[in-house]
Amino acid sequence: MEHVDVLIVGAGLSGIGAAYHLRKHCPGKTFAILEGREAIGGTWDLFRYPGIRSDSDMYTLGYSFKPWKQAKAIADGPSILSYVRETAREHDVDRHIRFNHKVKRASWSTQTATWTVEAEHDGQIVTFSCGFLYMCSGYYRYSAGYTPEFAGTERFKGRIVHPQHWPEDLDYAGKQVVVIGSGATAVTLVPEMAKTAAHVVMLQRSPTYVVSRPAEDGIANWLRTKLPAMTAYGITRWKNVLMQLLFFNLARKRPEKMKARLLDLVRDHLGPDYDIATHFTPKYNPWDQRLCLVPDADLFDSIKAGTSSVVTDQIETFTEDGILLKSGKTLKADVVVTATGLQLQLLGGMEVVVDGKVADLSKAFSYKGMMFSGVPNLASAFGYTNASWTLKADLTSEYVCRLLKHLDRTHADFCVPRVDEPNMPIAPWLDFSSGYVTRSIGMFPKQGPKAPWKAHQNYALDLMTLRFGKVDDGVMAFGRKTKIDAIAA
Repeated sequence: MEHVDVLIVGAGLSGIGAAYHLRKHCPGKTFAILEGREAIGGTWDLFRYPGIRSDSDMYTLGYSFKPWKQAKAIADGPSILSYVRETAREHDVDRHIRFNHKVKRASWSTQTATWTVEAEHDGQIVTFSCGFLYMCSGYYRYSAGYTPEFAGTERFKGRIVHPQHWPEDLDYAGKQVVVIGSGATAVTLVPEMAKTAAHVVMLQRSPTYVVSRPAEDGIANWLRTKLPAMTAYGITRWKNVLMQLLFFNLARKRPEKMKARLLDLVRDHLGPDYDIATHFTPKYNPWDQRLCLVPDADLFDSIKAGTSSVVTDQIETFTEDGILLKSGKTLKADVVVTATGLQLQLLGGMEVVVDGKVADLSKAFSYKGMMFSGVPNLASAFGYTNASWTLKADLTSEYVCRLLKHLDRTHADFCVPRVDEPNMPIAPWLDFSSGYVTRSIGMFPKQGPKAPWKAHQNYALDLMTLRFGKVDDGVMAFGRKTKIDAIAA
């Protein structure tokens, strides 16, 4: 059984970043990365649908330590994948990856202060042990996306596909396409497919806030011509972080004003005669769900050009040649794309056992948005819902390194967050009303009303807490293993 100081699970954006931070801040630590698939990249290797791109700017979705140098701030999937793989090569991370190792179970022993991790590889279970387990496996199930049960799908003579597993042989040129959904994937697919399809309909049950943004950041591109790459990148990163924080806080404090402004922007693109009230006016306030970003107004341009359209209605049943809606209207379709969301999953579906007892993490509290009460030496990278994922993942990796160094300095073997208030009020882990969250929130840990049990969704605040705050904060408990090593004895 192979033993490492730190075992990272996942070789996507978070896992490669975690390995970089470990090599930089804890160069004496041994580590390995277990990746369930056969390639680096995670989300950016899995998703292959037309137009796949970021819905955050790359100056904040990119790593803090590696400048994004391309002109487009809203980058396409292949460019992001190349960036992640280049990072792995540059920092000698790729040789530490064990591909096709799907983690199934992790068991902690306080006696030995180690995790024993079981992974499926080539149909067999192989085991690893480590002192610290760092989960970078994302938050959704890779094996399948979420598709509701639609009546009559067996009668439909065309093709039904989910964006999470896009078929390479799908030819939609000159065909009638219906994309079901109104989230980030749908607003990406519609204008891209509309370039060659006969027509694309975005069929939504209810609208989402959609905002246009230039694909290129003019200020960033100008700064890069005047300053060293890392300096220009750092300035742009903070500019965008502060703009995101300002926008989010305004949305929460003055939702009606922000709502009116967002709808005015859509009206500016589509004109005064377009039915904004029906198709682009959500029932919720801005940032109760994530906003959808469209670069260079591509969705609005395709609507104006007549190559795509939006229908707000509900599905009654699929028919042989399309979809019958509850309003009685019929949509003809050769191809239906169910951009209906993800299936969330905690820790990649891994079972967690602590000293022989299966841990129910849905009853645990989340510590600083990265650890679980009662679970020793385990951290999980989870990004922001109101900003770029990597902002929080970077900070989490830095904090894990601070924690590891504190353990070494104090000669402790493990650390575990302990809830010191037996009747602490409970709140959901994510304050978000999106369907993919509400369907699965019960499996995730809880939040408390204050730090360190509350996740703030605020990069500036987390930066101060995670980079400069105390590691030994009175909540984190530290201990020694109870079994003396045979060599030491």
